[in-house]
Parts: sequence; structure tokens; C-alpha cells
Amino acid sequence: MLLNFRVANHRSIRDELEWQLHPVYDGDRPTGTFWQAVPVAGIFGSNAAGKSNVVDALRYMATMVIRSPLLAEDGEGMRRQPFLLDTVAPSESSWYVADLLLRGVRYSYGFEVDDENVLSEWLYSYPTGRKRVVFERDGEDFRVGSSEREAKALTTVAEVTAPNALFLSMAARSRASVTSLARVYRWFREELVFRGPASERRLGHPHVLMRNLASRMNRLGEPAHLRDLLRAADLGIEDFRVETVEEDPFENRRPRIKGQPVVDVKAAGAMVDTPRSVRPVRHELWLRHTGRNGSFELPLTAESLGTKAIVEYALALEQVTSRGGTLVVDELDSSLHPRLSAFLVGLFQDPERNPHGAQLLFTSHDVSLLGRKAGEDILKRDQIWFASKNEFGETSLYPLSDFRPRQDENRERRYLSGSYGAVPVIDDTFALAIAGRGGAGGEAAETGRQEDTEA
Repeated sequence: MLLNFRVANHRSIRDELEWQLHPVYDGDRPTGTFWQAVPVAGIFGSNAAGKSNVVDALRYMATMVIRSPLLAEDGEGMRRQPFLLDTVAPSESSWYVADLLLRGVRYSYGFEVDDENVLSEWLYSYPTGRKRVVFERDGEDFRVGSSEREAKALTTVAEVTAPNALFLSMAARSRASVTSLARVYRWFREELVFRGPASERRLGHPHVLMRNLASRMNRLGEPAHLRDLLRAADLGIEDFRVETVEEDPFENRRPRIKGQPVVDVKAAGAMVDTPRSVRPVRHELWLRHTGRNGSFELPLTAESLGTKAIVEYALALEQVTSRGGTLVVDELDSSLHPRLSAFLVGLFQDPERNPHGAQLLFTSHDVSLLGRKAGEDILKRDQIWFASKNEFGETSLYPLSDFRPRQDENRERRYLSGSYGAVPVIDDTFALAIAGRGGAGGEAAETGRQEDTEA
């Protein structure tokens, strides 16, 4: 569970920006829960306000945790994207901090980088409410865990950590037996899941979805949330089934020998069948539709991009809800109908369907999520954030709670009227100029037609 995220000097984020996910209003908590972070948080704002850059900063942090040793080996530096709209920021450092709650223990992990190296890095745990240093790093100087066993394991890792690699990544790859370190790394690698326009481009390749489905089924079994999403989407899909197909490694293999006809090696008995115990399998998803003449099935490969997107969301849902992870979606409204987006939000708000307190964090232009469904707020007051950009191109982030909203106020209408800011200021000058040119052109064309008629 993500409690707090802070970042500075990343793309349009110039100064420190904080996404604080602690609950503000006890009365808005989902009934029967005592979660220390909100289960849902959405960022709203005008185009190019920097909403996606907040998500991108968190994605960058996760990518560096998972891949920094590989990037260091390739000599790619830190691959950061600092603020570029002044002469100072590109030469200043960028930093990223995430506060997490994992198995009842709070952790704070962060790092500071420039274009070439890791300048500082740290991991603190709070098992009894008091800060405990797991490790601290200042350039190439390290201070490691308090226990003798942890100190010995981490000191060995510190000696081989490159200046442009994260110590957390190196320790995890070395499998240093430090529980707190392993938990934080695992959260970034397995429990933090991203969806959005970048990942949607992969939906044209069904084998990616099937690979994800196979991986998910091997770990967790049948994706139960898929049925809920398909029904909520009202696609006319009654149900689904997953077929496990045993692959024959020699099927359709016909080696060509120069100067000789094609030979079916398997049929000729030139190869011995692979034992069934080691034969690979693949999973095929079939969706049952309601047709005019009854039910019929289609494979996932024959479905629309929209249906594939829902399958992808279902797989991500299973991954995070099964262990209390965090699903981060950039542009939630880009691939889901508003009713389906509201359904997804409601799923995370429901402790029965979300027993481990998984989180949904997203950006969106869909202001209907600020309204109500069946008389209940879709998003609570402490789950709404706004992004805006000042005249210097710098993004800021602020919560609805700063305005001390009443529980019963119409937040959708107030946002659209500009009461909370973070809405575009429309300048009609360009549109009027176009209309004026169009009018002049229209008059000229009409004059030409009249002249032709007279001729």
C-alpha cells in the first residue's frame, strides 16, 4: 500500500510535489475498514497540466528499482528527464521518495540522482513506530543495517554496487537475506502495476495478453474479476472459459534438406516424442457471446480492442487485489466507458471485493467520477486531487480537501465552473479568427457562383 509519494525535478515537476494518500475524513472511509491509505485516488486537470507526469515519475522510480543494474552495465546513466524550462533545473538533481505500508510495517525508500550517478539513497523501516535504518547511502559511502547479520550481508553488496546503480536493486539481485529490503523491492517489482496509453498499444498483440493470462493462472488460478468486468461492460458476453492446450514441440516441424523433398520428421519416426510431463502448455481464452441463434464462443484473438482492454484490466485487477498491491492507470477514461470506470472505482472501495486494501490510483478527464452513482459519491472527498501548471510551465498538485468541501456539495458542477481551479481557460480569439476568415471566404465563393450564373 502506497502511503505517500514525493518527487522533484521530473519533466514538468520543478519543485517538490507530494501525493499524500492518508485518509482525511474518517466519515468517508469505506464501511468496516481501517486502511491507513485511501483505496482510490484520482488526479484531474486540464490538458498538459502534468497529470501524466506524476504517474511517469512513479513509473520511473519503479523502473530504476527493477532495472538500474542492467542500465548501469549498458552505460546508460540514470536516464532521467529533469525539468527543462529554465537554465538551472537540468543541472540540479532529481529525487523520488515512496512511503509504503507492507505487512503492517511502514517503510520509507528514496533516492537522488543526476544524469550520471546515484547521489544518495536510503531505506528506513518503522516496525515499532520508531525509525530504523536499513541502509543509507551518500555517493559511494554506505551505512548499513543495525543487526550484525544484516550489516554483513549488505556490506558485501555495497562493495560491488556501481555508482550508477541503485543499492536496493543490487541487494535484491544478490538475494541478500534482509526481509525489509526484499519486501520493498518485491512491492516495486510485483505489487505495483501500471496501465495506460503506453501499455494499451500492446493490445494489438493477443499473444501478450495470453502470456499474461498464463502467468497469472499459474500463480493465482482463474481470473475471477474478469467475469465481473465483462458483465459490467454489458458487451453481451455471458461467460468465459480458459482452455489449457498441451503443445507438441514437433508439430508442423518439417526440416528441409538441400536437394531432397520435404520430410515430416515426426511421422518418419526420426525423433522421439517429448515426455508429457515436460511438454509446454499454453492457455487460450474463449468468450461466450449471446447470439440470435443461441450462444457461441470466440477466441480472444477475434475480439475487439475494447474487449482486450477489459481482459487486460481484469488481469491487473487480479494481480493487485490478491495481495493488496497498487494499480496505477494513466488516462483511465481513454479505454473504459464512464460507467465501467465507476464500477472499477467501486470495486476498490468495497472491502468484500477488495479484502487486502489494494489501491487504484489514476489520472482522468472524466468529471462524472466527481459525481454520484445510486446516491453515493463515486470518489470520496479525500480521494480527489487536481493538477495545474503555472505560467512558467511548472506542475503543482493539490487535494480537494484544501477547499474544505461539504459532504453533500455538487463537486462535479463546482469543478466545471472553475471553483477548484485545474480547468482550461478557453480563449475564443483563434476560433473567432477562423470563423471570420471562413465568413470572408464564404462571401467570396458566393460572389463567384453568382458571376458564373450571370455568365
